[in-house]
Amino acid sequence: MRDSHITRYEVMPIPPVEAQTTWFEAGSVRFGVEYRLLNDAIAAAAVLESASGNASGPLGIDDRGVSIHVFGNSESLEYLRFDCFEEDPHYHYISWKDQCNEMVHIDPVADGDPLGWTLERLRLRLPFMLERAGAPEIAAALDPKLVEDVLPRVAEAAYRARYHHDDDAVLKGALGR
Repeated sequence: MRDSHITRYEVMPIPPVEAQTTWFEAGSVRFGVEYRLLNDAIAAAAVLESASGNASGPLGIDDRGVSIHVFGNSESLEYLRFDCFEEDPHYHYISWKDQCNEMVHIDPVADGDPLGWTLERLRLRLPFMLERAGAPEIAAALDPKLVEDVLPRVAEAAYRARYHHDDDAVLKGALGR
């Protein structure tokens, strides 16, 4: 059971809410910083909007936190997402080829603050993680200097979002209102 720590979903993840996301360009990649709320109503609305599954009733989801999205700049597809949530921090490898995503839990006890851990992964492991997500061409085109230059601004936006967000605006944006 080598991959027992991974949960595979045969649907694509809920896309970022544009109005709640701040974008940063770094050559072949684009980082998005968003404060997210996730509950049963938001998850059900996303399923209905994508029409890629069925809403089978309440799941008991109620979490929130900063999400950092990693998109390929040339085709505007998301390949990695780090959900630095309060209750269940995790990250996603998103495969457009296989039309699925794999969620891996972050252990705050072993890994520390999920947001700090995420920023360190972006700094040290981004090319390897992009390859794992099925985007080797984007990984190969990464310019480490551009990524290194933009990460302080990504970190600043992420910490600002963590501590200074409007839950009502985030909820309305997530529900499409």
